[in-house]
Amino acid sequence: MSLQDFVESPKFEHYKERFKDHYRLERRADGVILAQAHTRGGSVQLSVQNHRSLGQLFKAIGADPENEVMIFTGTGKDFMMDADPEGFKLEEEDLPHWAYEYAYKDGRINVSALVNDLEIPTIGILNGPGFHSEIALMCDITLCSEDAIIYDLHYDIGSVPGDGIHSCFQELLGVKRAAYALLTGEAFDARKMLEYGMVNEVVPKDRLIERAYRLADHIMTQPRITRRLATQIIRRPWRQRITDDLDGGFGIQMFAHLAKRKSMHGRAHIAERGAYVRQGRKNSFD
Repeated sequence: MSLQDFVESPKFEHYKERFKDHYRLERRADGVILAQAHTRGGSVQLSVQNHRSLGQLFKAIGADPENEVMIFTGTGKDFMMDADPEGFKLEEEDLPHWAYEYAYKDGRINVSALVNDLEIPTIGILNGPGFHSEIALMCDITLCSEDAIIYDLHYDIGSVPGDGIHSCFQELLGVKRAAYALLTGEAFDARKMLEYGMVNEVVPKDRLIERAYRLADHIMTQPRITRRLATQIIRRPWRQRITDDLDGGFGIQMFAHLAKRKSMHGRAHIAERGAYVRQGRKNSFD
């Protein structure tokens, strides 16, 4: 008998309670786990706090051997279209500290945890319009609602698009399309996302989770080792991409924040710059 025991793995009932203010978690008996991001029961409003929670959640799910497939989505009519009114107060009060903690460390962990710490198949759902769509787009399979629209607002709010969305867009869209999208805030509707290969299926909003479970059911037909090793093959392009440019992109974005000596993340700023998406326009200037 070994002189030491295993360190206890995370328990679902514990991290379900731990993350309840940020995610509604459900898990079936077969290990398919559903994570629904929310802010007080509605669509996510971006903040320093929920930004940090994402990587923490992925690490907890990845460290629990009882999880077999993850479905990740938002809550409400939007994926993410707003910011918490006080969500960046900490950054405004101490920008040098939070430019590292929030913009650099937490952001890198969020993307790298999705790709590296989850050794199970992942299904992302864009349940409506939103920014920071890379978390759903970089899942192994991605579904979106018929009314989903994605865009990147970084450049329009005076920030550098270097926090993972650049890696995602360049991988999925190619160099020229990604450059245009990142510099103009181009909005992609569901039809265009499907045409460009950013998502796999467009599904009516009320059937998104049902469809994700149907895909998970198929994935679960093969043995555990097959599922987990298949992710090593499927995930390899993302791992190469983020190894090549994620840290550098975040570092450049953080430098820009500090050089301007101001936070770029105010709620009014984000809502104002994203208004064209709700108006059905391609960008904010045409």
